[in-house]
Amino acid sequence: MKNEKLTTDEYDALELVRRGGKQDLATACVGRNTKRLCGIKLMSFGRDKRLTLTEKGEEVLFLRRCVLGLRALAADPMAAVDDDVLRFLGRKSHILPLEAGGHALSERGRESLADIDQQEERR
Repeated sequence: MKNEKLTTDEYDALELVRRGGKQDLATACVGRNTKRLCGIKLMSFGRDKRLTLTEKGEEVLFLRRCVLGLRALAADPMAAVDDDVLRFLGRKSHILPLEAGGHALSERGRESLADIDQQEERR
């Protein structure tokens, strides 16, 4: 998977399409970003002419939620993070449960977060 740099607006458009609803195309955010996001195969038009996320698009959104979860836990071990993100980060040994509740970043999690931040600075 190419490392496509997405803007916050493009992430918002993906999230709006993921949530679905009657007004997928009615929002300006989705309309502005449809061509590029379809071009890099993060979303596509179905037979019923509705926008849907591709598997790659769902993966991109999930990975973004994981990065945001790591950052939130680095700032506050008691931060609210979705259960599926916690399971994934725990399975990958990026976080460790604390006895008092919450989660702390493991050494591997801190290294991953530092690597992500370094890559974002280069772009």
